[in-house]
Amino acid sequence: MTNTKARTAALITPVGRDAQDEARALAADGRTGKAARRLRRGSWLKRGPAREAVELLAGGHTLPTSNAQALAALRQLDAGLVEELTALLDDGQQIAAVKLLRERTGIDLAGGYHLVLELGGRPAED
Repeated sequence: MTNTKARTAALITPVGRDAQDEARALAADGRTGKAARRLRRGSWLKRGPAREAVELLAGGHTLPTSNAQALAALRQLDAGLVEELTALLDDGQQIAAVKLLRERTGIDLAGGYHLVLELGGRPAED
């Protein structure tokens, strides 16, 4: 059963290309649990979204590798949400924007924060 929020979070959370390639190979060998763990290591994916990401990779999809790609994916998935987030950012409500993004997509706190920073055109502070 597909969890819509988990799938959305998987589609908008950046994951490195090497991790995606390794997870795809593990999933092809039937090692989906290990594939999900590989995706989680070094990314902000939580368990549910990581499992969805494995399904997406096994189905031939590619996940975003950067915040810019993740934001582009979010724009395709839910342009209305991006407009709401932009309005919140225009009002100086960055925390409210992160909260709304997390509530609607199921994305992790760090991932949501970086995606909102990307939307606001501000560099992430690491």
